[in-house]
Amino acid sequence: MKVIVCGAGQVGYAIAQYLAAANNDVTVIDRRAELIHKIEENLDLQGVVGHASLPSVLEKAGAADADMIVAVTYADEVNMIACQVAHSLFNVPMRIARVRQQDYLQSRWQDLFRRDHLPIDVVISPEVEVAHAIALRLEVPGALNVVSFAEDRVRLVAIRITAETPVIETPLRQLTYLFPNLHLVCVGVVRGDRFFIPAADDQLLVGDEVHFVVETAHLHRALAAFGYEAAASDRVVIAGGGNIGLFLARELENRRPGINLKIIEASEERAAGVADRLKKAVVLNGDARDLDLLEEANVAAAEAFVAVTNSDEVNIMSGLLAKYLGCGRAMALLNNASYNRILYRVGIDIAVNPRETTVSSILRHVRRGRIKAVHTIRDGEAEIYEAEALETSPLVGRPLQELRLGRSILIGAIVREGEVITPRADTEIRARDRVVLVARSEAVKKVEQLFAVRVDYF
Repeated sequence: MKVIVCGAGQVGYAIAQYLAAANNDVTVIDRRAELIHKIEENLDLQGVVGHASLPSVLEKAGAADADMIVAVTYADEVNMIACQVAHSLFNVPMRIARVRQQDYLQSRWQDLFRRDHLPIDVVISPEVEVAHAIALRLEVPGALNVVSFAEDRVRLVAIRITAETPVIETPLRQLTYLFPNLHLVCVGVVRGDRFFIPAADDQLLVGDEVHFVVETAHLHRALAAFGYEAAASDRVVIAGGGNIGLFLARELENRRPGINLKIIEASEERAAGVADRLKKAVVLNGDARDLDLLEEANVAAAEAFVAVTNSDEVNIMSGLLAKYLGCGRAMALLNNASYNRILYRVGIDIAVNPRETTVSSILRHVRRGRIKAVHTIRDGEAEIYEAEALETSPLVGRPLQELRLGRSILIGAIVREGEVITPRADTEIRARDRVVLVARSEAVKKVEQLFAVRVDYF
């Protein structure tokens, strides 16, 4: 697949990295020569310096025979015009644009992105998606990450193993006997800085970050099995009243009307604007690193502190102060992935990676075959998919034990006509089943082949 990525910032770089690693033909456009130089040095792709919306620049990037354009520059208008030019002059089949300004996305303007207006196939709004991802984590006690699949019938949940976890040093195969009616499969473990897909004889150790796939209806039982029984967070303090903080507050107010919610925003003007746009949340103006202000916000009684300002350092320091005051758990939005390695050690419970969320929303439109959803894990070390098995798939009609998927792919759940099936060795996948599986990065091509739409299907 030939893909043009407009924008070499953090999101554009990450998308280009994933696509190039999967042997796609990638060209990146950015007006900043230093970023193009850096991306060409580090990745196997082509770079073009220039404004991404200009026809001559898109032509130089190879738009005439491109399969897809992904416009993720910082300017909404550049992204939209780049897609328009790619369609009108070069007939690029798939067009994806990042649009941050919510005024463009209001329901009353829903026809704006129609093919005969602004021909954009997929509009992604990173701030909304990050806010939604955080809201899901706040619903699940102890969750480091939560991703829903199959109309929320199945979830991927990541938690940390502690000394109080009941199943420490228990072979994973025994979980089936200990919890026979629990629809759960451990699909990934992070130990130290290493991610691996566990085998049946592997054990969970203190400090491990375990990713499991579970039927949503069994989620609370699954959490109890790992020693997490607290309720969802109903007292929350948000540091940062920007787009992410505002969208998160709105979603929390809509999902849980009784929530006790406070927001800390440094800009007096922005704080007043946020207060006007929320129902009951209390908005405080000031620096989230101010200890007196945190005490005024009653952070000590909060079950969760979520720092989503534009500064990684402010997010980390305010989160640490919140923990010092007695807050239950602290989340910090981080753009610098280098901080992830030390975050838990210094006292921040959960790192929120906005790049990972945005890239995941794009990848499902890039991955080939009948893939319905995809979420990247650990900045691309692995991916979790929801895919539909067709009659022509080599997965169909054979027991899983005969498929020999190796240690790079693990099936976590099968959804058949609304019923969630936990895969066992003798389970057979049928045509039209929704399959939720994890694959390491080196197995991405194999997953695409397993769910490919072949000519003889039609």
